Amino acid sequence: MARSILITGCSSGIGRHCALGMAKRGWRVFATARKETDLAALREAGARYGLEALYLDYADDASIEAALNSVLAATEGRLDALFNNGAYSQPGALEDLSSAVLRAQFDANFFGWHELTRRVIPVMRRQNAGRIVMNSSVLGLVALGFRGAYNSSKFALEGYTDTLRIELADTGIEVVAIEPGPIASRMTENAIAAFHRNVDIDASVHAAYYRRRLASMEKGGNTFGQLGPDAVLEVLIEACEAPSPATHYPVTRQTRIAAFGRRLLPRRLLHKAATRATN
Repeated sequence: MARSILITGCSSGIGRHCALGMAKRGWRVFATARKETDLAALREAGARYGLEALYLDYADDASIEAALNSVLAATEGRLDALFNNGAYSQPGALEDLSSAVLRAQFDANFFGWHELTRRVIPVMRRQNAGRIVMNSSVLGLVALGFRGAYNSSKFALEGYTDTLRIELADTGIEVVAIEPGPIASRMTENAIAAFHRNVDIDASVHAAYYRRRLASMEKGGNTFGQLGPDAVLEVLIEACEAPSPATHYPVTRQTRIAAFGRRLLPRRLLHKAATRATN
């Protein structure tokens, strides 16, 4: 039986590229998305590459349970790898974000991941093997201003992943964090939409910054050092197939610099660098 992997957030970008890439390598891929149009596109791609599309919304526990049950029914109860990937970025100063908006960010970027992961762990325990791969971010290592909701969700994910690795030691389950920086995707487009939904620009003391930043984002934002999603696929393959994968895979130059700075720079100097980068 082909090795199986469940990948979330496959409507575009990293998720879609990794789903297709793993299918081409012979993995049995179960790719999830929320919108029917995206699921239809995945099914069309699946007809060629053997990929199977499923509905999953991280904010809906019932959809998480249903998706995993569908996977296990198709694989006779086995799952070799899970790639938690689906997420979005909610821009805005923390003082401009309601608690409801912050909860929604964590539902999508953290609590939904936990719900799926905790359901997968017993399956992998029975197998005495499995890979749980978390798609983190450079913003889980070093925070930037006006990205507080996303920073917080990814910092939480880093702590969660490290804890899970300790708790699953000697079970045969490997827990891995992939840490991209800028990757070509629809992240900026989706972030702009989330910003307009949830932030009142005119009522904010940060209005001038918001307008300047939005103008830049609408032109595509800063793409310095940006890589394609193939860079993430490359490390996902190693995370899933290497006999002894690394615990963390920094993907872009920005992530490697951030990891180096966090280890070696005094916090005050790191804070100054992050403030300069924000502005």
